[in-house]
Amino acid sequence: MRKALAAIIFAAIAAPAWAQMSPVGLWRSVDDKTGEAKAEIRIAETSGVLNGRIEKSLKKDADPAATCTECKDDRKGKAIAGLEIIRGVKKADDREVWEGGKILDPENGKEYRASLTPIEGGKRLEVRGFLGPFWRTQTWQRVQ
Repeated sequence: MRKALAAIIFAAIAAPAWAQMSPVGLWRSVDDKTGEAKAEIRIAETSGVLNGRIEKSLKKDADPAATCTECKDDRKGKAIAGLEIIRGVKKADDREVWEGGKILDPENGKEYRASLTPIEGGKRLEVRGFLGPFWRTQTWQRVQ
């Protein structure tokens, strides 16, 4: 009985930590060049696939009515608030990394191969966009 109770208590304490090692949640993106907060992005999972939407812009001069004028696909002309910028990312079989999808930079309309890696116990997320052999990495901060 004691072992079963101990296992239940351990699972209840450890479960939130396991959940935090996933990219699912609300994140604050930070510009890798200026260090300024840019937006809050909500990453959600549906059937093992991650997608992420901009919940709100945090830029000082952000226009609440701004649209993705540079987008080249179905997101062209869509409002930045609510815009899906991460599509089709899945967990790698052998590592704590989610990859295989795309991430959109709504400022220039370019789409990159994406890689999402939780770090620091899930408090931060390394977001890497690849274009051929080149990549750019931002470190996002968990809000929730």
